Amino acid sequence: MNGPTHGGLRVSGARLHYEVRGRGPLLLLIPGGTGGAAAFDPVADELAAEYTVATYDPRGMSRSPLDDPGAEQHVAEHADDASRILDLLSPGAPARVFGTSSGAIAAVHLLIARPERVARVVAHEPPLVEVLPDACEHRALIARVRETFRAEGVMPAMSVFAAGLAGGRGKVADAGASARREEAELALPPQAAARAERTMADLPYFVSRIVPAFMSYVPDMGRLAALSDRLVLAGGEDSRGELPYRPAAFLADRLGTELLHFPGGHTGLTTHPAAFAEHMAEALRA
Repeated sequence: MNGPTHGGLRVSGARLHYEVRGRGPLLLLIPGGTGGAAAFDPVADELAAEYTVATYDPRGMSRSPLDDPGAEQHVAEHADDASRILDLLSPGAPARVFGTSSGAIAAVHLLIARPERVARVVAHEPPLVEVLPDACEHRALIARVRETFRAEGVMPAMSVFAAGLAGGRGKVADAGASARREEAELALPPQAAARAERTMADLPYFVSRIVPAFMSYVPDMGRLAALSDRLVLAGGEDSRGELPYRPAAFLADRLGTELLHFPGGHTGLTTHPAAFAEHMAEALRA
């Protein structure tokens, strides 16, 4: 299959880098964390056999620079960016949308704000911690992450954040440390090395502005309930009980919908790409 077509889209306060491949109805993939369009490289070609697959770097990440590098971030603005990509690439028909982690939060708000543009949303482990009964504990985690970032820098802040996501079990933190060690030990191909470099460069932005903005977001539960027939919530088989898993499970129960389970944990897209792509395709068709 030929490589993706690259494009740029001017939006308020930023210029978005996006990529398109395949043919068929539009499927928009919204990455989480410091992942950009490249985060979906392991699955995009397979999905492109059935869909026109669009991926992009969220504003402020990688190849989507902000006009004001110090601008505060808002979920609604990120969701509007996704909406504008839909308007550009699928102006006449609602599209399918998949989001993971913080990208799943943007996808949920996109469904709430512009339901006429969305046929189906699959939200994989959105850390919508404000819906949980113990939300106050997670606000304290966000405060600790911000304070650690200010006082000690990005990597100590990431360690605090990862430990909080893992519920004190250390699985997420250990996985992140292992990945960094492997990157240091291996001679990566140039394209992979460039992705790893961009990921590291985006960490300060992610920790200081994406984490607090997205994990403080409160969805409109009334609107979400009314649109629940278009929302598919998913968690990782290996992340049961961890913080990013819990909001998906809570919302599925609250909305009376099925919680799907995808291979791996929070980063199953990276660790189990082939099986993850199969589950994505099934969830998008249902």
